[in-house]
Amino acid sequence: MAKTRALKRRIRSVESTRKITRTMELVSTSKLKRAQERVAAARPYAEALGAAIADLLTPELTERFPLLRRPAPPAKGGPDRAAVLLVTSNRGLAGAFNANLIRLETAGYHTDLYAVGKKGVRYFQFVGRTVALARIDVGDRPTAAHAMELAEPLMAAYAAGALASLDVVYANFKSPLSTPPAVLRVLPVEPGGQVARQPEGHAGRAQAAVRPNFILKPGADEILSALLPLYVKNQVYRALVETAASEHGARRTAMKNATDAAGEMLDVLRRTYNRARQAQITQELAEIVGGAEALQG
Repeated sequence: MAKTRALKRRIRSVESTRKITRTMELVSTSKLKRAQERVAAARPYAEALGAAIADLLTPELTERFPLLRRPAPPAKGGPDRAAVLLVTSNRGLAGAFNANLIRLETAGYHTDLYAVGKKGVRYFQFVGRTVALARIDVGDRPTAAHAMELAEPLMAAYAAGALASLDVVYANFKSPLSTPPAVLRVLPVEPGGQVARQPEGHAGRAQAAVRPNFILKPGADEILSALLPLYVKNQVYRALVETAASEHGARRTAMKNATDAAGEMLDVLRRTYNRARQAQITQELAEIVGGAEALQG
């Protein structure tokens, strides 16, 4: 009797857990659709900005803009600090999503860590790592204002020569099932690395060799002065929205796996309960028959 009661309690507990995981799966599925739309809107804009800057760049202009200039290495008097902007989520229950992101270092430099997301902030607080900036207010619906608040101080520090580089560690949203961690070099600005690959073969090489003949009003200096900060902010915004979409995809996958595992566990528990109940009924019938025969005898 005690065994069947324990099994019934266990079944009720697993059923309750399965309802929770199923609900979280449905919520993440709903949020994922909107997050995917934000990613789809951010990517073409980022690629267009990169292509426009790449078309305008010349070696002379590269040396005139601090955001384009590559600093000297520390051994030659350059800055010895590099910034890493780590983007994680505020909530868990997403499998190994956050753990995969919290693995970073910049070789040869002292790293200033800028953490976005409660999971990353709390992890580095736990291990005693100093964090230059901790933001837990961005959430899973980042805006362009959030990206601006994060990017502007870092651009100012890089332009002043205090930072050697800025890398953004984020989750690259390929599909709801594939969200690998990625590192994006934001500063110095390298727009050519963000432009789509040129076609291969002779035709592709000929196309790559042809530069557009633009008539610029105002000049390239003024256009780059406006586009470069916008490009950096957009790269940060893209990392934020891709991480948000990846979080929902990872959570949906984790909750679906948990729901399926709970269903399999319920099947096993119910079979075990039915066998135990059947054995208990058989034992009770045997005791009743044995008692009746004893009374007749």
